[in-house]
Amino acid sequence: MFKHSQLESVKAWLAHPAHAAMPLHARIQRAIRQLILDGALGPGKPLPASRALAKSLGVSRDTIEAAYAQLHAEGFIDRRVGSGSFVAEMTEFTPGRRLSRRDALLPNQAPDLSKRGNAMFRSGGVRELLAPRPFAHGVPETRNFPLQLWERLERQVLKETGTQALLHGDPQGTEPLRRAVADYVNLERGARATADRVLILTSSQQALTLCANLLLDSGDRLFIEDPAYYGARRAFDAAGLECVPVRVDRQGIVVEQITTESRKVKAVFLTPSHQFPTGATLALDRRLALIEWAARHQAWIVEDDYDSEFHYAGKPTACVQGLDSHDRTIYIGTFTKSLFPGLRIGYVVLPPQLVKPMTVARTLLDGHSAPMAQLTLARFMEGGHFGAHVRTMRGIYAERLDVLATQVSKRLSDFVEARVPVGGLQMPCVLTCDLSERTAIDAARRVGIEILGLSALHAAGNGKAGFLMGFAAYTPNEIEIAVRKLANAFRTVMKA
Repeated sequence: MFKHSQLESVKAWLAHPAHAAMPLHARIQRAIRQLILDGALGPGKPLPASRALAKSLGVSRDTIEAAYAQLHAEGFIDRRVGSGSFVAEMTEFTPGRRLSRRDALLPNQAPDLSKRGNAMFRSGGVRELLAPRPFAHGVPETRNFPLQLWERLERQVLKETGTQALLHGDPQGTEPLRRAVADYVNLERGARATADRVLILTSSQQALTLCANLLLDSGDRLFIEDPAYYGARRAFDAAGLECVPVRVDRQGIVVEQITTESRKVKAVFLTPSHQFPTGATLALDRRLALIEWAARHQAWIVEDDYDSEFHYAGKPTACVQGLDSHDRTIYIGTFTKSLFPGLRIGYVVLPPQLVKPMTVARTLLDGHSAPMAQLTLARFMEGGHFGAHVRTMRGIYAERLDVLATQVSKRLSDFVEARVPVGGLQMPCVLTCDLSERTAIDAARRVGIEILGLSALHAAGNGKAGFLMGFAAYTPNEIEIAVRKLANAFRTVMKA
């Protein structure tokens, strides 16, 4: 028979809520197996007779027999007719001693990671709110999405493709979607794309990770806007790259710092349409200067065009890739902002020589994107629905930006100065009072409002104090209520 402590250990397994979904015999089997692995039941030790153990645990004898049968099948016990069940002699395994109190803490201690693993872990990754609340940035409005139309197109795809859509997909992406993406970026963004140069990915973040690891070696240098999108900086840091910050002004990245650099730099990362987070648009002469620099130094331009669909004043400037006749620009786009985050489809338009290497590299990450979603999106674009949806949302977002700017001017003018952008999904605000950025963020969070601090987006973390206010996903009424709450929160902490 088990010792009292061993029997109690088995009973604890039976009662633990985490094991509730397991069949009763499986819980008993796992509990006994753990006693063997821990060394509490050594080789050759007899197990209780099934009838006696069933009585002690208050279960049927058949349940114990099923547990013992599984332990025997796995090689943990031997069953001898007429003698009973015994812990097996496992010559390749020495049962461990019971974990001491000190040993029990080990799973919670820092893991032994590689240098790259440590860099990835320390970065904190890129996490999004599962249920966004004002004023979370970069979140599109999903309540207006034509879901019934999308469902109808998805049914059409499934009817026409049948089970073919359930199989593995082309790592480069389905041809209909690659063709639709090429047509779209050529028409709307002035790109130089063909279907065979498009690679469909899960996100722009995946594209950044691929660029960081496929085009540059650990220790290589690349220019990056300062301030910059935190997801890009973290992808480059995790790859062991040396990010060289370049100042941004009202015309975008200051190119003179790049063109006069004497040391070798292999790439530059840009958000030229709407610089993140300032909202500046990169001037044409600077775009042309960067293209010439990249061609002269055989460097790469990584162009993240993350939300260029939403431009509210005049026509957007053509993308850098469309101006680059030297094929040194990698153009990254995503449908996360223009449609909905759960779609998980992004894309990259590549120079011809990078298509095969980049496609092979992505197979090591996730193989391919889901064919059903790709084919449905292709049909959505081919039918003109994507363009119509973007036009509708552009009008909605422009109205919401106007409401936000008005409300900030009306209720927050004692605290911040708004920098109203010409496009995008968020508005930067610079603090003009004695309130610190950290205090402002914490005060907002206490009243259920999410704002992203600006200073941390600078390389040295010493930029102007302020925050980003996303507006796209929130109705005018929600914006007004949230700004009022934010103003009250700021007044409260200023008085404290």
